[in-house]
Amino acid sequence: MQRRSLLAAPLAALATPALGQGPWPNRPVRIIVGFPPGGSLDVMSRLLAELLQARTGQTFIVENRSGASGHIGADAVAKAPPDGYTIGTMGMPTVLISPLLYQTLPYDVWRDFIYVSPVWEFPNVAVVPSQHVPAGTLAEFITWAKAQPRGISYGSSGVGTTIQLSGAYLLARAGVNPAVHVPFRGAAQTIPAMLSGDVQLAVDNLASYMPIIQEGRMRALAVTSAERFPTLPDVPTMAEAGMRDFVVTSWSLFCLPAGTPAEIVQALGGHIRAIAANPEAQRRALAMGGWLRATTPEEAVARLRHEAPMWREMIRVSGAKAD
Repeated sequence: MQRRSLLAAPLAALATPALGQGPWPNRPVRIIVGFPPGGSLDVMSRLLAELLQARTGQTFIVENRSGASGHIGADAVAKAPPDGYTIGTMGMPTVLISPLLYQTLPYDVWRDFIYVSPVWEFPNVAVVPSQHVPAGTLAEFITWAKAQPRGISYGSSGVGTTIQLSGAYLLARAGVNPAVHVPFRGAAQTIPAMLSGDVQLAVDNLASYMPIIQEGRMRALAVTSAERFPTLPDVPTMAEAGMRDFVVTSWSLFCLPAGTPAEIVQALGGHIRAIAANPEAQRRALAMGGWLRATTPEEAVARLRHEAPMWREMIRVSGAKAD
């Protein structure tokens, strides 16, 4: 209910006349999300769709193409007409991590897309189901997990996601063994498995878990950002919880098919920057568990290339392999 009320907030302060912006968009635009409804990419994509619609007067429709760790959705964007009417919500792992894990992909991450801008960033959060795990802190959880004779299970939205790598990295460093990775299609499937007690831990995107943490059915042990998240001031960072050198944020981009005209790329980027600069839009994003972001396409690519070595090392340490 809280998430729906956030999405239904008045948009008068966010809508501005689209003066002199040219012909795009002059018909509905679809935003393809490679994961199912209910997860962080879906939730934040729907917020941005709403804000883009308010700015442009055109309809922005979120279309979920879930499966294969986001590859199905990415492939749909890569093969869409480059006319500006198909936008992809591309999680950073799809660009940086998947090429390191999979020998073949149905698309080329550097050839088939134009990365318009980051659109949001959020920390991962280590969460446990309150009813099934007695730990109140990360240290208590590690002690409890080591005492389980059959080990524990941790959930993620698929092999190679920041969620899987963060969980594997945390448990490896904590010496929790055995720990079984259980991949799901997204947080919408992971959460019920945790609430039923089948999975004991997730280090998942905060945006997916914010409402259920606030309800008390999940307990947040630590966030993976360098600083505490503003709307969860009592939840420590990993460093404060005793796990040093564990700063991992997940971020996503809007991308367009390669060959999309430059004026459309510039128009979309302008709208993203205006939305990210709006205090009301940022307030809504924070309430949902993330920060809105915006850069130029060149800065987006530079950040991707800068972070690539870090994720390569996390894959090595975690031992993650594609199924």
